[in-house]
Amino acid sequence: MQCSHFDAGRCGSCTLIKTPYDRQVADKHAHVADLLAGHDLSWLPAVTSAQTGFRNKAKMVVSGTLEEPILGLLDPGLGGVDLRDCPLYSTEMQNLLTQVRDFIIRVKIMPYDLQTRAGELKYVLVTESPDGQYMVRLVSRSQEPVTRIKKYLLQFLEQNPQVRVMTVNVQPHHKAILEGELEIILTAQETLPMAMPLRAAEPGVTLHLRPQSFFQTNTAVATQMYRQAQDWVAQKSPATVWDLFCGVGGFALSVAPHAANVTGIEISPSAIESAQFSASELGYGHVSFGAGDATAFSVGAGDSGPGETSQGQSRNGDLDAVAHPDLIIVNPPRRGIGPELATWLERSGIDTVIYSSCNAKSLAQDLAAMPSLRPVSGRLLDMFPNTAHYEVMVLLERAQ
Repeated sequence: MQCSHFDAGRCGSCTLIKTPYDRQVADKHAHVADLLAGHDLSWLPAVTSAQTGFRNKAKMVVSGTLEEPILGLLDPGLGGVDLRDCPLYSTEMQNLLTQVRDFIIRVKIMPYDLQTRAGELKYVLVTESPDGQYMVRLVSRSQEPVTRIKKYLLQFLEQNPQVRVMTVNVQPHHKAILEGELEIILTAQETLPMAMPLRAAEPGVTLHLRPQSFFQTNTAVATQMYRQAQDWVAQKSPATVWDLFCGVGGFALSVAPHAANVTGIEISPSAIESAQFSASELGYGHVSFGAGDATAFSVGAGDSGPGETSQGQSRNGDLDAVAHPDLIIVNPPRRGIGPELATWLERSGIDTVIYSSCNAKSLAQDLAAMPSLRPVSGRLLDMFPNTAHYEVMVLLERAQ
């Protein structure tokens, strides 16, 4: 991939941009294979990515002046670098970023200055759906610009009908925090639908993203990730599945056609609200979601064996500890599932675990704590081309 910003030294985010892509993938595969070398597993072909236009999220620092705001990043001297034409974004995303910049100028929102701690607008966050719809979020120090934004919003939306959700997020602190707790939704539509096509003979899944919901940055590779989980679950035909760290429900809803009962657990109430909406829209009455800590939920299942129920489901959608499932999917943050959950899984008697990891080092540590759950199949997914980061999925089966 060619990038003028990298060549000029303005942006170094894509650290492997000069490495041929096939070599990038081979090196990543060698890295994860080395970390998991103590396990006898077969590797499926790596899922590769497009080199340009694959990123569905733009996280732009706002700098510059009232008349000339800059959307991009800050250089070491805290000067602004304009990245609206970053080749990781689609042409449509690049065009919309320019429209958003023009809107900021018209509304007269002063960019926030880190040195003086003056100004309002800190970030512009844009998410792109597979069908070309957008969510635009303006992160401001206060609610001061909201009235002016509302004044010009209708015209902006008429000129940019692809923008379906627009919000102001208030982040008042002078800290390296991307967003605050207060989200002011300015449009009638509150969620961005992300249509994920799965197998030809099966229904696809549409995930509804709320403003603060997490979603993978590479939609095409994320789709392949959900398909892989679907394939493994279909092979096992479990009666019950848990999706721990479920986010907006991608894994749970993808595997739902292959299980009689699916439960998703996620710490973020906003993500759970999105997942519940998606399940209702799909008509999946056998899929339930609850907001809570995945480890506490699992350990709270007590001494029930697989298929045995310890407690029931509450009516408000929050889930009490229910039954040990036949199969568990875990998709933890970079730190991994941690010793407590790994120890519980080791002792649980559950036969099958699908582990989706964004950090192979923590994956290897967790596997060491679960010696009875042996990796039998793995797959590298290059979610982040031109960087050293990647996703890996592993199918674990209990030794008999």
